[in-house]
Amino acid sequence: MLELDIKEAREQSGHTFWQFRHDNPKTRVGSPPPEGLPGFNSGVMLLNLEAMRQSPLYDRLLEPAQVQQLADKYHFRGHLGDQDFFTMIGMEHPELFHVLDCTWNRQLCTWWRDHGYSDVFDAYFRCEGHVKIYHGNCNTPIPEA
Repeated sequence: MLELDIKEAREQSGHTFWQFRHDNPKTRVGSPPPEGLPGFNSGVMLLNLEAMRQSPLYDRLLEPAQVQQLADKYHFRGHLGDQDFFTMIGMEHPELFHVLDCTWNRQLCTWWRDHGYSDVFDAYFRCEGHVKIYHGNCNTPIPEA
């Protein structure tokens, strides 16, 4: 079993890590799935809180200096709290996460497609399979069953 076994689905918009990717064109960080690491969307997640409480690594990652170090390294200026935190630590420690497939958190927001990411949006937004949970982000309507 992984040390923390945090279960989360990937972000599906493609806007995360644009500056880091510009400076590091061969990185997997911020690139689309399946090979890339686009970050996480915390609309659906399962946390092993006991494992998190007992993890020395997780304790270190919570220190403000560690968070700042990761934010500086990845040129990350987030505003989504837990989602941003898990996204940053997932770049450094992917072994802490079990990635849920996109059908467990199917994001519906297409805002980024029309705001500077139309050339790459579909590579991130693609999601095949029977959707289990819809995420109506950006005030998008949830499809009716």
